Amino acid sequence: MENADQPLAPQLEVHEERAGTEASVIALRGEVDVATVGRLRDALATAIDDASIQLVVVDLVEVTFIDSTGLMTLLNALRRLVRRRGRLVLACSNPTVLRLFQATKTDATFDIVPTREQALVS
Repeated sequence: MENADQPLAPQLEVHEERAGTEASVIALRGEVDVATVGRLRDALATAIDDASIQLVVVDLVEVTFIDSTGLMTLLNALRRLVRRRGRLVLACSNPTVLRLFQATKTDATFDIVPTREQALVS
């Protein structure tokens, strides 16, 4: 039986799907932090290791929180994709999540669009 005084552990749902022959979409729901970032890291590694994937879209539309470990994971994925001439596009419209990218000035580093559909055609 759970103790009602204990805070709930952060939750992160990760859904991976192929979009056409050269794109992968990783849709996230919940919180990306030190406790959950491993699931994002694994999904990114799977997409990046697939040589046929040229575009990886990370859908952050339903993410409520992201911390520095999530940001570093995305930066590492971007670096790996750029090395092999691939692209990483973030779909994000949540002002709370966007604030992290703005505060760290990585909003100029990442290609960020409001929706997954825009990310796939960008």
